Amino acid sequence: MDNQTRCGYVAIVGRPNVGKSTLLNRILGQKLSITSKKPQTTRHQILGIKTEDELQVIYVDTPGLHNDTGGNALNRYMNKAASEALRHVDLVVFIVDRTAWTDEDQIVLEKLEHVKCPVILAVNKVDILKEKESLLPWIESLNTKREFDQIIPISAHKGHNVDQLESAVESYMPEGMHFYPEDQITDRSSRFVASELVREKLMRNLGDEVPYGTTVEIEEFTQDERGLLTISALILVEREGQKRIVIGDKGERIKVIGRDARLDMEKMFDAKVMLNLWVKVKRGWADNERALASLGYRND
Repeated sequence: MDNQTRCGYVAIVGRPNVGKSTLLNRILGQKLSITSKKPQTTRHQILGIKTEDELQVIYVDTPGLHNDTGGNALNRYMNKAASEALRHVDLVVFIVDRTAWTDEDQIVLEKLEHVKCPVILAVNKVDILKEKESLLPWIESLNTKREFDQIIPISAHKGHNVDQLESAVESYMPEGMHFYPEDQITDRSSRFVASELVREKLMRNLGDEVPYGTTVEIEEFTQDERGLLTISALILVEREGQKRIVIGDKGERIKVIGRDARLDMEKMFDAKVMLNLWVKVKRGWADNERALASLGYRND
């Protein structure tokens, strides 16, 4: 083993909508995890791999931990995926939103009680904190909740202090061989990335309720000799009314969703894309364990 080669796993955890996926995308320098202003945009555990010279850091982006009492099977799946990420990592980055502390932050903190590895607290969105003078007393008060190894204020969106966070992460990475080739940025397939990009556009273009009743299944992903990617995606909804909302008046909304998703896919895959979208009603998919597994929601 080369003593100078280092490699480790870092779990990024926090309640929904605190900026976990935005932080991962910022660190990687490109879009991998989908984002929106709606909570629980991330549903799966996603690995983002960053390799620089002798150092390889494998970031685990997780769904937001939340209270799933009375929730459906999808909510239970997301919480389990987030909790599982804590089991075998070398470091945890716990993200909170400015000077707000909620019951869901407390749930995350309690999950960390049994974690044996170091924990860095990242206080995100400090660029939009109105009362800047409140930050230092707030950071000091956080230390009374747990003895964090480091507390670092950041802005994942603007990039403020993210380099300082990365330097801190690097200092905790153990010696070891790299697990992935240096040009690989995720463990997820191109089909998975394509489905997530469509789902992101659904989250961004629909109202508050409909996105949580939707999921996306890729039925075709082929590339011809000219390099053209043909991707066919099936958008599943739970009710007929949701189908009409997704399609929109005269099909206008689904056109916008398809256009935005296609443009992101062309950047991601560095190829021209022909994207076909269909919408289908599949009642109760979000509360059916077998249906979830068939759609790729598995905690292996």
